[in-house]
Amino acid sequence: MTVTTDLVSYEDALASYDPVMGLEVHVELGTRTKMFCGCSTELGAEPNSQTCPTCLGLPGSLPVVNAVGVESAIKIGLALHCEIAEWCRFARKNYFYPDMPKNFQTSQYDEPIAFNGYLDVQLEDGEVFRVEIERAHMEEDTGKSTHVGGATGRIHGASHSLLDYNRAGIPLIEIVTKPIVGAGDRAPEVAKAYVAELRELIRALGVSEARMEMGQMRCDVNLSLMPKGSQTFGTRSETKNVNSLRSVERAVRFEVQRHAAVLGDGGTIVQETRHFHEDDGTTTSGRVKEEAEDYRYFPEPDLVPVAPSREWVEELRAALPELPRVRRNRLREEWGISEHDMQSILNAGAIDPIVATIGAGADPVSARKWWMGELARNANESGRSLDELPITPEQVARVTALVVDGSLNDKLARQVIEGVLAGEGDPDAVVEKRGLKVVSDEGALGVAVDEAIAGNAAIADKIRGGKVAAAGALVGAVMKATRGQADAARVKELILEKLGVSEG
Repeated sequence: MTVTTDLVSYEDALASYDPVMGLEVHVELGTRTKMFCGCSTELGAEPNSQTCPTCLGLPGSLPVVNAVGVESAIKIGLALHCEIAEWCRFARKNYFYPDMPKNFQTSQYDEPIAFNGYLDVQLEDGEVFRVEIERAHMEEDTGKSTHVGGATGRIHGASHSLLDYNRAGIPLIEIVTKPIVGAGDRAPEVAKAYVAELRELIRALGVSEARMEMGQMRCDVNLSLMPKGSQTFGTRSETKNVNSLRSVERAVRFEVQRHAAVLGDGGTIVQETRHFHEDDGTTTSGRVKEEAEDYRYFPEPDLVPVAPSREWVEELRAALPELPRVRRNRLREEWGISEHDMQSILNAGAIDPIVATIGAGADPVSARKWWMGELARNANESGRSLDELPITPEQVARVTALVVDGSLNDKLARQVIEGVLAGEGDPDAVVEKRGLKVVSDEGALGVAVDEAIAGNAAIADKIRGGKVAAAGALVGAVMKATRGQADAARVKELILEKLGVSEG
């Protein structure tokens, strides 16, 4: 093995090699109880308070399969166009790991519940790339290790480690792609788009919130390089537990450059797991990767096989919701927007808030405007996602209604939204508290217009002389005098009326 810290450029790497990817995505299901026992899966409990003899692997304890977990696995398989097994078994995957108290993981090996499917993903320029799915299988999560005393939070350099088994046994679905070839220089983009589309699908099915930042969905990125013109895959590396869309893209790009550098220096790639570093987008070596035989898989003797009836499978298929890509295409046509605009809305996580705001009475244009403008800006500045903002679609719809009926203009509406986000109450309460209603009293507006004309005689003369565009300066003066609370269009009309000038 040749160790190198140098990277070749991404372009040079792609001139000599074709990337081959394999993506393994783990999804933590949103069941109330664990996969093989009745312990709660609720987040935030005291460490080791949600455990029992079964999920701790104590002698004499027996597992029982979570039926909702099986149902969720079938839904995911169907949504991924997979075949659903008529009969499958669990297996024991044996390995020593501090946060796996049984020293084996209950998983599925050669008999997954779902297999041979695909997911079509749309890239930013509209191109559709098909990712083939090898399998989706059921398993359980491990516990959580916290390494204390080191600078990096990893075991190296730590003084001691703490183990929390609350997460041990939580249901997981692992979705494994077939080797992804043919992506070429777009491999990082394809990987990101696949994980993004898969996340949307999981959320649409209602089986998990799939929040990557909370570990509810994480991706292992397998990557190897093939010399141009070859059909033989290279040795792969596996970058573990990548937990954001941007990081998936960066991990692929970095590994392409690293592999190419090692191979270009005459070295060999070691099959190993690697850690991704969010701060600089690099990966570092973890451990030499085991092969399947190292895990000594054998059928789980304490669990009966899973044999979903065809009637049940078809009932679940018939009840599947509209899938994300189909829904986006429908909404795009209904809203009359471009592929690029819809992609921007998707990237911002704004589809559901916009749909809910329209459902609460707003028109589509206004709903998109506020979520993709003022609210997206606030979310970006505060480092939050749109669904974490303290404002509801119903409140946004109320703001748009106040603009439509003339109670607010856009400037005032932004202040109302600011007040709602600051916790000052619903839109109407913020309007009342801050005194933000549009000045609609014609008498008061007339006085403000007269004062603006009197204070800007030269501009008024220009308008009388036919330069109607100069009215903007007087409108601005009135808006300043009314603290932005006048209807600008009505102010302009009054100015022209008083100066005896026609708009045309």
